[in-house]
Amino acid sequence: MTRVACQANNGTTCLAHTRAYRDGKLVAEGFDVDLVSDHLEVEGTVVWLDLLQPSQEDLRVLVEEFGLHPLAVEDATHEHQRPKLDKYGDHLFLASYVAQLNEETAELAVREVDAFITPRALVTIRKSEGLEVEPLLERWDSDKKLASSGVPYLLHGLLDLLVDGHFQAVQAIDEQLEALEDVLFDEEPRSRELQRRSFEVRKSLVLLRRVVLPMREVVNSLLRRDLEVVDETMQPYYQDVYDHVLRATEWTESLRDLISTILETNLTLQGNRLNETMRKLTSWAAILAVTTAVTGFYGQNVPYPGFQQTWGFYTSLALLLGISGALYIAFKRRGWL
Repeated sequence: MTRVACQANNGTTCLAHTRAYRDGKLVAEGFDVDLVSDHLEVEGTVVWLDLLQPSQEDLRVLVEEFGLHPLAVEDATHEHQRPKLDKYGDHLFLASYVAQLNEETAELAVREVDAFITPRALVTIRKSEGLEVEPLLERWDSDKKLASSGVPYLLHGLLDLLVDGHFQAVQAIDEQLEALEDVLFDEEPRSRELQRRSFEVRKSLVLLRRVVLPMREVVNSLLRRDLEVVDETMQPYYQDVYDHVLRATEWTESLRDLISTILETNLTLQGNRLNETMRKLTSWAAILAVTTAVTGFYGQNVPYPGFQQTWGFYTSLALLLGISGALYIAFKRRGWL
């Protein structure tokens, strides 16, 4: 991997990666950005240009070198774009996201990655270092035979890497929900931990859903023949990416229902525990009420059987133990204690 500086009109710089392919073979790497047009002058050459956190002045090179539409370049400068695929004349603009889940905090981090797709060049704009270049280059270098397809092959490698990241994030959230299920049915209630963790997972799931769902439309649009982006050779590979997007989308929807079920079950369990506690308190109150009644009766200031007699004390004690024991056995059989 080689990094060079791309010079804008005002002298500002950004980190850049450059590659040139000819007939599926890598012929140049790490050259200056202003040499991109020289490589494109050679018939059969395809160029990849990657810019990391470029400024507006840095992006002027795109207009000069590739003739990109100003609106597309403006979209590339603004963050928080919705995943989309826009067509501008002879080129396309792709907005997508890298998704990574922190397994300790259950917090999802998404970082925007934009791309300009021209007939002979793929230009990627990374607004942060969320997308690593090395795995992308490994995918491109893994099959030199398919590399002869040019831009469709490079674009497939990028989409495949992004969608695999979405899939891994969905799988990580699924594992988080399995851990929540263990907490939910733990013998010692941990409602506070469950509520906090479920809130973080649900927030991450909502954010991931915003990233994953639009990708279905993006990949489906690329498969359209009228755009003339995907050739016959790469068609099955794009279809495979589309299938992965559908699986990630369906998985996300199922997890959305699952986390709602977990929250509802938690509320139900809390209600059941409260009812069980109330039954126990009521049962003990009934038992104590007997002792209060007996001792209160024997505490009257009037003569009664056994008044000021030893056997009267033992009689009251027998009543206390007998009636309370009978109530305890009755409540225990009903499951109230």
